Parts: sequence; structure tokens; C-alpha cells
Amino acid sequence: MLVIAVLNIHEELKSDDSFEIFCYDDNLELKNDNVVDLKKVVNGTTGLPKAVVIKHVRQLFVMEAAHKAIGLTENDIIYCHLPLYHSSGGQISTASAILYGTSTFIKKKFSASAFWKDCVKYNITATQYIGEICRYLLAQQPSPEEKQHKVRRMFGNGLRPAVWTEFVTRFNIKDISEFYGATEGNTSTLNNENRVGAVGFVGVIEPSWLQELLLPLRVIRVDPETGEPVRDSNGLCIKCDPGEPGEFVGKIVKGDPIKEFNGYKDEKATSKKILCNVAKHGDRYFRSGDILVQDEFGWMYFKDRAGDTFRWKGENVSTAEVEVAVSKSLDGAGTVAYGAQIPGFEGRAGMVCIQGNPEDHNLEQALQKLSNQLPGYAIPLFYRFSTSLDMTGTYKLKKTKLQEEGIDISRVTDTIIFLNKTKFLPLDKSVLDDIESGKIRL
Repeated sequence: MLVIAVLNIHEELKSDDSFEIFCYDDNLELKNDNVVDLKKVVNGTTGLPKAVVIKHVRQLFVMEAAHKAIGLTENDIIYCHLPLYHSSGGQISTASAILYGTSTFIKKKFSASAFWKDCVKYNITATQYIGEICRYLLAQQPSPEEKQHKVRRMFGNGLRPAVWTEFVTRFNIKDISEFYGATEGNTSTLNNENRVGAVGFVGVIEPSWLQELLLPLRVIRVDPETGEPVRDSNGLCIKCDPGEPGEFVGKIVKGDPIKEFNGYKDEKATSKKILCNVAKHGDRYFRSGDILVQDEFGWMYFKDRAGDTFRWKGENVSTAEVEVAVSKSLDGAGTVAYGAQIPGFEGRAGMVCIQGNPEDHNLEQALQKLSNQLPGYAIPLFYRFSTSLDMTGTYKLKKTKLQEEGIDISRVTDTIIFLNKTKFLPLDKSVLDDIESGKIRL
């Protein structure tokens, strides 16, 4: 059917020499100068970092569910500004166009300065977001277009509670659909009721057998140091109490488009995401790798990535919370928070990489703000300044290399500033020696 549809307008498409058609079909009628054989293009690719297996039934279910659960209609005009190779762009934002014929404007590259201008120009009524994009938009100077647009709904993930109300108020967004989930996973949830900060809802009043049948999702207790599940005397996982952070997991049910986990091309990567003997012996659950909190009513709140928390002075520190707080204290500067290993010290000390130069920011003033937003143990001790932050295609900040380099000034060429009580000192060998010897107490 799709081949016939393309053939009907093929001559019109050919009129633009810059427009390429990618064909994953053996239909010879489509093979000409501006048609690219997609089979040859994708031959041998595995994807980065992990190639995800997505079956057709899963793809169709996600696209159908996205359209209806978010509340989109055939009359909407959707703005897609994320890469189509990512599920947010290729599955969610384009779903309505593919299944229902909804108009979708695809932007080649996201631009914060052009965002609201595009929305006005193309009469956009719904658009996606990623947490970082929300921060970029808030950092922009006010413009007439941010109030003139017709956007009634935004959908995505990563809109943190700290900026949620400010975001919807400033840009006059009537409805936010915040969802949680991984492309390959079975732990998807959706908050389409404008509950500030929530990423979804999992009922708590239904009997356990009904929950197991309809939505077998749970938050389980994990060891903050090792990340491994804490088990009871029977060897089963322990469900977290309301308000207690834990890892979000979902029961794997083979053949079910919602609850199935088809894994990755790499079998070893697949096995790492499967947890056995969770609610009963013999069951299998998908490990989301994310730390969530469920309140007493059933609302789910994203806490952090597992592994993106670190322990300092006997306390668990959330990098997500630190990033938001530091960014706000520095007027929206790009930040990456992580824990840095200090020789001779237990745990990891807080460190943050900030986009820009030290002279661009007033750290003393920022510290005053941080003191009101974070507990003392969560305020970063080390501040690294970099001209750019390494990001993925969906504007998620990479931090593995930063964690590995830590405060090793023999490897780091960027400026690092150390917070010694209330004074900021350039980190050099002399200061490092004083820290390691205990002359400077952390």
C-alpha cells in the first residue's frame, strides 16, 4: 500500500533534485536516480550504543498508543525537531502522520532561537520536548512569538519539577504529557493529567492479582552501592514503600506487545537487563536501570539514573537534582553533575562540569543560591569549566569520560575550581596534595 502511495506522487517528488526517497522494497518501478536502496544503506549497521530489536507489532502499538494517550487529533499540526532514529522522533512525533494523516513539520536540527518562531509560522498545535530542550528554551530572551503560538500540548520526558510550573506559565502551555520509558523496554508510563513532576501512574488499590495481569510494574529496593536488588529471606525482590526510591522494573510476558522484551542485537547486553525471581520464583522482569519513586496514590516520579547517584558522607546524592540546581544558580548554564573519586576518601565527591569559562560566572553568588536549594553534602566541591558539553543525538549529556577523568589534572586540560568551605581555589598540584594529606579537610 505504501509503495502505491509513493508511486502516485512520484513524479512530483522527482521535481526536487535535492529530495531523496529511501526505498526498502524490491519494487523496480521505484529504482531511479533519486531513489536510494535502503537495504544497501543499512547493511551491516548495528546502532550505537546498542542495537534494539523492535518488532512490527510493538512499533504499531507504541505509535497508536502515543497518538491516543497524548490526546492528539487528525487536526493537529505537530512539530518534530528530534532525530528520527530516536523513538521520540521516529515513533512518537511521526506516529500521527503515518497512522492518521496528521500534518507534521520536521525540523532538520533543533534551534532554541527559532523554536517559537517556527511554531507561529507553521501554526503548530503540538510538539515534543526533552528536558534539556526545556532548559534551552527557558534560557532564551523573551520574544513575542512565545505568546503568539497556538501550541496547546507538549509531550516528552525530562521536564523536571523545578522548572515545570515556570515552563508552562511562561510559554502558556495548556497540557503537558510527560511520559517515561525506554525504546526497548516494557516499563512505559504516562502522565497526561498535568500532575507536576510525575512521569506516570500505576494503580495501588487494585488487588495484586489484577495488577499482575494488567500492569505488572513495580519499584524494587536496590543496594545504593552495588545497584543490585535487595532480596528477602525467600530470595525474592522487595517492593519499595511509598516515597522510597528504587529501580523500576516490568514483568516480561512473551508474545505480549506491551510486556515483551525483545532485547538487543548483543545477547550479553540483553541478559544484563533481565532480572529473575522478582515477585515469585521463575518470573523474569525487565530492569529499567532508572530510580523512581511512587507516592501513596500511585503517581510515579523519576529520581535518577541508576549509577548516576553517588554516595558522599554517608548520603546518596542525585546528579539530576544537582544539575538542575547548579544550572539555575548560573542562569541556565549547561551542566553535567557526577561523583569524582578522591584518593583516600570513601565514596565520591560532588563534581560538576559547566559550559563556559570561569570568568563568565559568579561562583560566590551561585553558592549562596545552592545553599538554599541543596543539602550541604550535595553541593559540588569541584567545578570544571568546558567550552562545550558532549551530548547524544537527543541532547542527553554524556558523563562517562568526565567521571573517568575526575580531578586528575594530568589528564584534564579544562580549568577546575575547588570549593574549600566557602572559598573557591584553582585546583593545582599544591591543593591536591593538601587534600590527599588531609591538610584541607573535605
